[in-house]
Amino acid sequence: MSRNGKVLVAMSGGIDSTVSALMLHNQGYEVVGITMKTWDYAAAGGGKKETGCCNLDSFNDARQAAVEHGFPHYVLDIREEFGGHVINNFVEEYMAGRTPNPCVLCNTHIKWSALLKRADALNCDFIATGHYVKVREENSRFVLSKAKDLTKDQSYVLWGLGQDCLSRSIYPLGDYHKTEVRQLAFDMGYKELSKKAESYEICFVPDNDYRGFLKRQIPTLEADLTGGNYVDTEGKIIGKHKGYPFYTIGQRKGLDVAFGKPMFVTKIIPETNTVVLGEAHELQESGMMVSGLNMVKYDSIPDNMEAVTKIRYRDAGMASSLTMVGDMVHVHFDHAVNSIAPGQSAVFYEGDDVIGGGIIRAGI
Repeated sequence: MSRNGKVLVAMSGGIDSTVSALMLHNQGYEVVGITMKTWDYAAAGGGKKETGCCNLDSFNDARQAAVEHGFPHYVLDIREEFGGHVINNFVEEYMAGRTPNPCVLCNTHIKWSALLKRADALNCDFIATGHYVKVREENSRFVLSKAKDLTKDQSYVLWGLGQDCLSRSIYPLGDYHKTEVRQLAFDMGYKELSKKAESYEICFVPDNDYRGFLKRQIPTLEADLTGGNYVDTEGKIIGKHKGYPFYTIGQRKGLDVAFGKPMFVTKIIPETNTVVLGEAHELQESGMMVSGLNMVKYDSIPDNMEAVTKIRYRDAGMASSLTMVGDMVHVHFDHAVNSIAPGQSAVFYEGDDVIGGGIIRAGI
């Protein structure tokens, strides 16, 4: 019988999840390791090579750590659920002129759902991952908050987790800096792992080439949509583009037309295959509408609630006020912000705590 309970640990074979599993093992938890196979390169239309967290070497690294420390390890194949939900949504969002965040969708609807289901089947009390976040119980709710290492904090991509997930989640790395985690791996005897570089790619998009990925998913895409119009913010045609799904709000490079001054994508209109370009100041907006809400710290948002709102992962956040409008939140920023991209996540913070989050529908 374990001292602290039985925990199912998601193990990718990387440093963070490996150290998390071994920390919990050393703390007296009964650890069960699980590695999720979310996709394969061939199924995504990219050939036979497997990369990222879903390659055989990663599976073997995770299994080896489990064997060395005497706890069981399983591989869970969730390619069907992942492909049907995450990859299809990724394509659909770009085709709708939005910029998706597949990691949020995967965490919310696929990985944690799969973890909880398997945890129940294996009679595990908890689930754990190597994410850099913290969770605590307060006022009968489980609150997600930023990690000690703000350069690694991942609360932005976990805003969608419900109370059922958070109530059973353990995040061993929340109080550690990355440098400390590397030292822990080294001290545990994993010298090569302690030096392992990190990948910031979307797992199913090799080399972060989302345009190439879209072309493989829809072979006729480029031929069908090339030659659409660039227009300025007054509606004047100023050039031709390669197809609206290949552009994102705020993009400056890769427009392939010389305008004599820096121009940025300010709006995408799928219905007419139109990409609107403007100068830097025309990217600024003072507010936005956010839908698909998940409340974390509180069960509702009062009118004019003050919060710091992040609109992208590396965003520092901006002071704002939140007001419910039907089933959406109107976010009003204290100062104008740049490049609000529909489809991306908006996450609301009170100090280090996640109030909640949602999907950006439109800048206003």
